[in-house]
Formats: sequence, C-alpha cells, structure tokens
Amino acid sequence: MFRIGAFSKLTRVSVRMLRYYDNAGLLTPAVIDKFTGYRMYTTDQIPVLQKICLLRDMGFNVTEIGAVMECWESSGVTEYLEDKKRQLLDSIRLEQQRIRKIEIAMRDFKESTIETHYNVTIKSVPGCKILSLRKTVADYYCEGRLWEQLYAFVREEQIKLSPGTNNLAIYHNGGTTEDGVDIEVGVMVEREGADKGGFCYRETEPVEDMACIMVYGPYENIGLSYHAFACWMEEHRQYEIAGPSRQICHIGSWDESDSQKFLTEVQTPVRRILTLTP
Repeated sequence: MFRIGAFSKLTRVSVRMLRYYDNAGLLTPAVIDKFTGYRMYTTDQIPVLQKICLLRDMGFNVTEIGAVMECWESSGVTEYLEDKKRQLLDSIRLEQQRIRKIEIAMRDFKESTIETHYNVTIKSVPGCKILSLRKTVADYYCEGRLWEQLYAFVREEQIKLSPGTNNLAIYHNGGTTEDGVDIEVGVMVEREGADKGGFCYRETEPVEDMACIMVYGPYENIGLSYHAFACWMEEHRQYEIAGPSRQICHIGSWDESDSQKFLTEVQTPVRRILTLTP
C-alpha cells in the first residue's frame, strides 16, 4: 500500500485532487489508518484513477464521472460519450461563431462599414406544405442539430421534397422561452404523410403582409437584419408584429462553399393597426 503522498507521486495526481476525488466519492482510500489517519492506496486503484483522469480530460464534471464509472462495463458508457461529444461539438460551433463575429467586426471597423443597411419590403406569402421538427433547445446555436435530425429522417423515410425546395426555420413565441429557444425547422414537401416521432406534416398559414429582408453573405449578418427591422418598425408605426419570425435559406452551405454568396430571407408577419377616426 502507498500513503497518499507516495500514491500522488506515482500517479502524477496531486494530493489535493486525490482528496477531492475522495470527498466526491469517486476514489476513496483502500484503508484509512485509525490511529494515524493516513490515507492508504493500492496499485489496484491506479486503473480507476486513470479512468477518472481520462473522463476529466474529456470534459466530464465530477457528477458525470460518477455516473459514467457506474456503467463503465456496460454499453451505457457509449451513450455518455456520444452525449459529451455532441456537447463539445456544440461548444466548438459556439466558439467558431464568436470567432467569426470578431473577424467580421474587425473587417468592418477596418473598412468603416460597421453599419449595414437592409431594405424591408412587404409582400404576400402563400402557405406551403412542410415536413417539420419543432423543439425547445438551449440556444440558437443548437438549431443545426435539428436540421441534422430532420434531414436524417428525410433520408431514412425516402421523403420526396418539392423541386427547388428551401429550408424554413420558424422561431415561435419570439424564439426565446424560459426553457430555451422554441425553434421549428422544416422542408417543403410535395405531399403530406404520417407524423412520426416528433416529425410532423403540416401546411403553413398564408400571410397577407409579410415584412421581408434579404440578407446577403454569412449567417452572422442575419443579426444585423433584425436591428434593421426594429428601426423600420419605429419608422412605420402603422404596423405591428402579427406572428413568429422565420428564415428561408435560398442559398446556403449545402450548395455554395463561399459564405459571401449565401442568401437568407428573414420574414416577419405584420398587420396594420386599426385607428379609429373621430
């Protein structure tokens, strides 16, 4: 057996962390001398500690490490690893988005074009048949996962999409709720089928007055369009918002590698405010 100091040197894990793992119930000493209080460890505990360190380096917290360790010998560990992988990919996407925003801001400051102008037009938009998936997710950056699930379902079920179909994302309840962001992603289909596992066929409502903004370039430019729409609403007080906003991707990453050539249409239903004349 090894005292905690010797075990620390042998495993290259600090005494502080060994005490921490003990308090967390992850790795308790094999024996605690009742007279001296020395914590004693055995070589059999080294593989356990190595697993703990491996999971820690993967980004698991103490609570998660305990859960993973309990099912280490079963197939359940794969589910934990897959879930952590998804979390890390979401974090990477979030950081990449932040980096791109920094790069865009640096470019705009350099070119003195930090303020971009967008035109708002009003048009009538017909309803359309869509296959959609609606979920409340942690934030807007999780929308990509919904698209992955939707297109995987389309492939599995061999669903025929409408020719020249466009992606459609609808942000219900203003998007943000207490539990996250309420997002519905959909693709236009030729005919309706049977709903299955959260995937629903439905027809969108036609909108008589839809305020539309065409956004050219990377998806990061979309945020500026909402600011432009807010300014437009300030100048056109005869209108009020009449429904959830939506985004339609006319040109996106699936058919164009140059993000400067992306084309996204941001749509918000509006209606005229009735005023009573004396």
